[in-house]
Amino acid sequence: MPDSQQDASRPPARHRARRRAVEVLYESDARGRDPRTTLAERLERADPPVSEFAAEIVEGVVAHQEQIDGLLAQYAVGWELDRMPAVDRAILRIGAYELLHADVPDAVVLSEAVGLAEELSTEESPQFVNGLLAKLAAVRTGAQHS
Repeated sequence: MPDSQQDASRPPARHRARRRAVEVLYESDARGRDPRTTLAERLERADPPVSEFAAEIVEGVVAHQEQIDGLLAQYAVGWELDRMPAVDRAILRIGAYELLHADVPDAVVLSEAVGLAEELSTEESPQFVNGLLAKLAAVRTGAQHS
């Protein structure tokens, strides 16, 4: 298969990086450990490879996790953070980090998060992830314009 066709069938690098960040956060959550420890092990092992962008996302989520979790808990009507599926929690943390602390357009954040939820979680998760992150984006935008 020519390289261009092969490249067309693979997800873009940033999507793969976000997926890898979800894996690191999910594994850390499941094992009850600091995501930086899991990240360091993955970087050392390099199989599967962890890109600089994926590592940046994990580090960003960890650095801002208290704020992120507080906002997710505040706006997740009817859901407690610890009762959400762990993969949804990881996707939401990444989305919230990118909305609040990274230079990523809101539409890209929402699209990527919904795509990850479609790939990795339950049938209801994409709608839930989209709704919660859209609320955070709206609140953040409203706060910036106040």
